[in-house]
Amino acid sequence: MEQKYPRFTPEMKKTHKILIPNMAPVQFRILAASMENHGYQVELLGNCGERVAELGLKYVHNDTCYPALLVIGQFLDALDSGKYDLDHTALIITQTGGGCRASNYIFLLRKALEKAGYGNIPVLSLNFSGLEKDSSMPMDVKFMRQALSAIYYGDLLMTLRAQTEPYELEKGAAERLQNKWLDILCDRVRHGSGYSGREMRSTMPKIASEFAAIPVKRIPKVKVGVVGEIYVKYSPLGNNDLEKFLAAQGCEVNLPGLMGFVQYCAYNMAETVRLYGGSIIEKTAAEAALSVIAGMEKVIIKTLKDYGYHAPLPFKELIRLPEQSHTIGMGCKMGEGWLLTAEMLELVQSGYENIVCAQPFGCLPNHICGKGMVNKIRELYPEANITPIDYDPSATRVNQENRIKLMLAVARERLPKFTGGSPKAAKEDTAAERQLQKPLCANV
Repeated sequence: MEQKYPRFTPEMKKTHKILIPNMAPVQFRILAASMENHGYQVELLGNCGERVAELGLKYVHNDTCYPALLVIGQFLDALDSGKYDLDHTALIITQTGGGCRASNYIFLLRKALEKAGYGNIPVLSLNFSGLEKDSSMPMDVKFMRQALSAIYYGDLLMTLRAQTEPYELEKGAAERLQNKWLDILCDRVRHGSGYSGREMRSTMPKIASEFAAIPVKRIPKVKVGVVGEIYVKYSPLGNNDLEKFLAAQGCEVNLPGLMGFVQYCAYNMAETVRLYGGSIIEKTAAEAALSVIAGMEKVIIKTLKDYGYHAPLPFKELIRLPEQSHTIGMGCKMGEGWLLTAEMLELVQSGYENIVCAQPFGCLPNHICGKGMVNKIRELYPEANITPIDYDPSATRVNQENRIKLMLAVARERLPKFTGGSPKAAKEDTAAERQLQKPLCANV
């Protein structure tokens, strides 16, 4: 039986405001500007709080992925707020097209809207996989270039702020500079400029030079990497403001960029053809996309290194890590798949051996490729200090933060002092390390 639901028509561009769920706040802010450049009226949602999860639980089955509960709950909370003309409002949601259940969130959202009395509100799909042909946002080359620029700029701004803010002498300087450049970049993209390769190569060093000019005092701090399922990894709503919590604990946070996930998706298209057969056209297109992205990736890496910042590995080197270490095969590509393992390996090798693996409870790919790889990585790198954290409606924030604090206690014991250089790795487990190995009870 064919499901009937309202379609977003071309005429609605001028009459409807599209609400965007806030997964990656920096990158999505620029992405919203690119949609405005294409004539859409958009708003990036910022509503949060307990009611968001409660609405998700009310209208979506509780066995469904936590990110689905939050995204759908955030939409419903916004629609309930009275801020929007419900006859002229639409929603947009992303679909990856892979084996992850995230590709089905759009059907859960439509069902929830119907149950909540909002069955008249159309839902757009943003995907690059040919899904939802009658309800997907039209993609032209210009929009795809602007979307990539949102990721490039967003990743750069995130990295620069993360490596500057913990050491700044004037509190708030890095955040203000990030917001200043976000305003500039959004304005440029909104008016149809700023996204060409030439413009990005010119702008990125200017951004980095201004961050490098912020007065700082570089003192030893605990360095923490964050990996995990894409929504709870980036979304403050999904991970209970994990970055802010780690900053409040005096840490420098390394959140691998969104560009790596885009490259991972493109690489997997070609890898699928190699492993199982398929269209050579699809393989060629994926390899061409990787080549285009690699060009700007070099610019970002060079920019970071030129101004004294830590830069991530190029993707072509990142993909070698799992098989070189004999941890996971490249055929494991459901959800975040082998990328999750590769990011943990890179973080440990580059000095961010303290890692929070953020995972929605019940996310099978994440548990296998994240939590399931922890012991193997610890065997290879004894200094690896990794703690998986489950995010779920039944998991309390205080338990999550206490679990992270135990990890940080181990990290501080190993922290190099001003006079002593790098401390030797402890041969015996500390009390904190022993406690960290214990399973986390959901409601203790």
